[in-house]
Amino acid sequence: VQLQASGGGLVQAGGSLRLSCAASGRTFSTYAMAWFRQAPGKERELVAAATWSTTLTYYTASVKGRFTISKDNAKNTVSLQMNSLKPEDTAVYYCAERSGPPLVTLRYTYWGQGTLVTVSS
Repeated sequence: VQLQASGGGLVQAGGSLRLSCAASGRTFSTYAMAWFRQAPGKERELVAAATWSTTLTYYTASVKGRFTISKDNAKNTVSLQMNSLKPEDTAVYYCAERSGPPLVTLRYTYWGQGTLVTVSS
């Protein structure tokens, strides 16, 4: 499975960005896709996740109400709409995929290459 993330960039605090992740090369059913982030000097964090065939979603507390994960099953893509961005959202964002539960875990199987989001104050 190949995951290609895009959409990162530099934005001012309060602004918005939309990240996208395209999946290809699957030979199995997908259970969930997720977005993680890793800021300099910090551990990787699960930001948002969504099951592929149901409507179950997860958001880490710091992004609830600001970020929205969505998926396009027909196009095999998952997106992360990020609004009201804060400097503390600055990180490399990774999309990831796994073929079975649980949804909320750091142990996703397949990873994209990461895209940098920088939020200036």
